[in-house]
Amino acid sequence: MQVFHHVASLREALTAARRDGKTIGFVPTMGNLHDAHIELVKRAQQLCDVVVVSIFVNRLQFGLNEDWDKYPRTMEQDMARLRAANCDFLFHPDESEIYPNGMDQQTKVICPAMTDVLCGASRPGHFEGVTTVVAKLFNIVQPDKAIFGIKDFQQLAVIRRMVEDLCMPVEIVAAPVHREDDGLAMSSRNGYLTEEERPKVAILNQTLNWARSEIEKGRRDFAELEAESKSRIENAGFRVDYFSICNSRDLQPAAHDDREITLLGAMYTAGARLIDNVSLKI
Repeated sequence: MQVFHHVASLREALTAARRDGKTIGFVPTMGNLHDAHIELVKRAQQLCDVVVVSIFVNRLQFGLNEDWDKYPRTMEQDMARLRAANCDFLFHPDESEIYPNGMDQQTKVICPAMTDVLCGASRPGHFEGVTTVVAKLFNIVQPDKAIFGIKDFQQLAVIRRMVEDLCMPVEIVAAPVHREDDGLAMSSRNGYLTEEERPKVAILNQTLNWARSEIEKGRRDFAELEAESKSRIENAGFRVDYFSICNSRDLQPAAHDDREITLLGAMYTAGARLIDNVSLKI
């Protein structure tokens, strides 16, 4: 695996690969890699000749009271995982490489659709940070395909919209949620869970699946379903950020005659905010 810290040298290597007729797959991450990240790498390897993984903890997408400074930096372990997975290129820039004029002066990419609801409502400015850094990374890597996990369903939808609106020549590929044995979606923030919380947090996924089964049985009282689902999570001892039943395409509240529906939930533990989702077609 070749490791790059600078835009110019990475571009030079990727230009050589394209000259040889190779396609480029890209997996952007913030590091602290786990099995779900490696599954994204494997998916990229199935689709493309050369795979680039980026590791950059993007301060622009963290709020004032969020955990940017505490976010786990595990480069040695991350590099070992990527080497074992036969990743081709790792791009690990510092902040000055990504924001050479400083974050205060950085040109921003703003997607007005789907960014002020769900996670966007409780994390103001988060998606502006996401779209800005992803747009920059797409410009740097210029991938043919970029792989994102469905666990961050809203992020995936926003990035797809950005790519469509800005006519970016990259195909966005969605990869399934990678889960623990009890159904908990793998996340770097799972490391913040206490021993007491860990056996209980599967309630989020369990509640999403329960609500999905109710819809499959014919229930369309979505507001009541949301309220019941929130109660289930609260009764397990967690604070609910949101539990929403949405149209899968635009994340607006689901209508009775919608045929593609996604249920999204977020809850707080003592040290983490966990998100998950399930989708269905009816």
